[in-house]
Amino acid sequence: MTIERGLRLIAGLVVLSSLLLAWLHSPYWLGLTAFAGLNLFQSAFTNWCPMVWVLGHAGLKPCVVGKR
Repeated sequence: MTIERGLRLIAGLVVLSSLLLAWLHSPYWLGLTAFAGLNLFQSAFTNWCPMVWVLGHAGLKPCVVGKR
């Protein structure tokens, strides 16, 4: 698994988990969904995401685009 796939997996799990928790427990859990969305939004402009650093230190390798 690459860092990019791991990041998408974790972001999806955070969003789905927070939606489930909001439905079962409290709508305040939607704040976690908003946090994940804002983090993805800012990373589109800054090209920096803390989870990329964590996944890199966990041993995942970045996606390498083949040369033609």
